[in-house]
Amino acid sequence: MGDVYQVTGAIIWLLWAVAMAATIFALVHAVRQRSDAFTAVDKLTKPIWVSILAAALVVLLLTLTPVGFLGMIAVVATGVYLADVRPKVDEIQRGPRW
Repeated sequence: MGDVYQVTGAIIWLLWAVAMAATIFALVHAVRQRSDAFTAVDKLTKPIWVSILAAALVVLLLTLTPVGFLGMIAVVATGVYLADVRPKVDEIQRGPRW
């Protein structure tokens, strides 16, 4: 029975580490972007996204798990930024890839 808890603990730790890395990456990306790029693509402003991602990072640091209620909210916020906001902000700043 102890092996099951060790495996489960290792999986949760791995999920937490991936969530932390993704959130740190997203936060650094958001901080480095121009403020007008966010409003140009009809997204929330830069300060709001930086605040959301900073809060997500704090939640992950305090909860030490991405599978609790607050941890899931933090992961979803990071995922929304990385999947929706980041590509559009990058595209508006460098232009289309064609």
